[in-house]
Amino acid sequence: MTLPDRRRRWHLATLVLVLSLVAAGCGDGGDKKNVATDVAEDAPRGGTLVIGAEQEGKCADWMGSCGGASWMFWTYGALTMPRAYSVEKAGNTFEAKPTSLLTGPATLVTSPKQVVTYNINPQAKWSDNTPITSKDFKFTWEQVAKGDKIYDRTGYDKIDSVDDSKPNVAVVTFKEPYADWRTTLFGGSFGIYPAHLVKDHSELTDGYNWSGGPWKLDHWTRGTEWVLVPNTNYWGEKPKLDKVVFKLITDTSAEFQAFKGGEVQAIYPQPQLDAVDQISAGLPGAKAQYTDQTGNSEAFSMNTSRPPFDDINFRTAVAYSIDRDVIVNRLFSGVGVTKAIQTPTAAILSPFASTSAFAKYKKDMGKVNEAMGKSGWTKGSDGIWEKGGAKATFSIKSTVGNKRRELTEQILQQELKTAGFNLTIDNQRAGDLFGDQLPKGDFQMALYANVLTSFYPSNCNLYCSKNIPTEANGFSGNNYTRTRVPELDSLYGKVESELNEAEAQATNKKGDDALANHVSVLPLDPLPNILLTSTKIVGPVADNPIQGPFWTMWGWGLNK
Repeated sequence: MTLPDRRRRWHLATLVLVLSLVAAGCGDGGDKKNVATDVAEDAPRGGTLVIGAEQEGKCADWMGSCGGASWMFWTYGALTMPRAYSVEKAGNTFEAKPTSLLTGPATLVTSPKQVVTYNINPQAKWSDNTPITSKDFKFTWEQVAKGDKIYDRTGYDKIDSVDDSKPNVAVVTFKEPYADWRTTLFGGSFGIYPAHLVKDHSELTDGYNWSGGPWKLDHWTRGTEWVLVPNTNYWGEKPKLDKVVFKLITDTSAEFQAFKGGEVQAIYPQPQLDAVDQISAGLPGAKAQYTDQTGNSEAFSMNTSRPPFDDINFRTAVAYSIDRDVIVNRLFSGVGVTKAIQTPTAAILSPFASTSAFAKYKKDMGKVNEAMGKSGWTKGSDGIWEKGGAKATFSIKSTVGNKRRELTEQILQQELKTAGFNLTIDNQRAGDLFGDQLPKGDFQMALYANVLTSFYPSNCNLYCSKNIPTEANGFSGNNYTRTRVPELDSLYGKVESELNEAEAQATNKKGDDALANHVSVLPLDPLPNILLTSTKIVGPVADNPIQGPFWTMWGWGLNK
């Protein structure tokens, strides 16, 4: 599943997440990415924690097309929605584990049909003290598989039935095999919904105050803040803090200054240039965790359903116009990231990735001229390509206020100008871009990151034709590039249902190669994760590449 700056679904493969600690005076010049972080301090009770938040989602309907912003999932959805399985740290790796919602691991039967049985913990309950039962599992499936304006139906559309005849047992029978059932279904970016409190998922646009997690919403003041308080009826370990305020600061530089000035005690900033520089130098009174081994994959995405990118020759010419290494080195050399990624598959899933799929796309004016000539474009006297009286002009959209992306666009603009293209920059608010414009295809080129929410390489979610958002399907689906290639449907579609991991890895690599030939997307960087926290925060502070940086916030506390 994808949230551009959004969530994207993958399976648990071999994963080593290396975190670095940069404390005051810790500037030894070594490879900080190989230093482990110790976060096992006891946390006191009480207090209010204020966290800077870079983005505000358009809604809190996690199933809906409007509910895809990562920040809302990390700060609200992941902390209030119960889930059957969670992605948790295990030593130096992460793995899928059953949560306290279940009495133990779900059982899997693969023949004659795939059947998964979940045994529900009788102590599990919603914030109104109503037990969480198999009816909630069935309701969630029905909403995702059959509801309107669904963000992503992947996996749920493969379920044939959910038997809820026993309250503490949910029996899920599949129409066809589905590999990523642990970390996608009844978890992932949706969680499980209360059948007795929700009639239709779309009624959650403005938020909800019920919860099946350790936190619940106190209030959401749009454009300003959203505040969480402990769910006193949570059956597991309850939060130690009295309140957590997520303060909206959309400008990363301003967010960084608010952190340095003590206005907020934690931030999870986009890796901007000034932040990278200051982290490298050391931050008094702060701890920093950062890594390029992330679940992120930032890229230039092209809308193949609209001119000029409906022409593969035009897309190819643009791909050969750009030196992506120059961009990545300019952005992230301070944290040791200097080369562009060559695959749409995130770094933490390297066994599934064709890591040289896009390597052929290097700056090459000869190939630019060749590709444009195939479609009848010629250079005008001003050096810009033209055809039928029209100039080779197009726009790029990204998130407003993001200085790093603005710099990326400016470098791109210069390189494309040299190659004979006019690029205009048309950045948007995150809620508008991800909640409306990308699903509706209201863009030509866009710069954003796909962010994983589970550990299986379901690139089908992003590039299979069945996942193209349309008016007819309520703009559901995450194939924003409108990629429509039968070979990709076959390859990435097979990965979705392949229970043999070795076969899935080989097939996904073939899919990556086929996508590179179609070039509807041009991978750029792994978008390193950076988590900055005040030294006053104690407890299990650790980033999670799938569930976000606040997943263990129930155990956080504040020292005076």
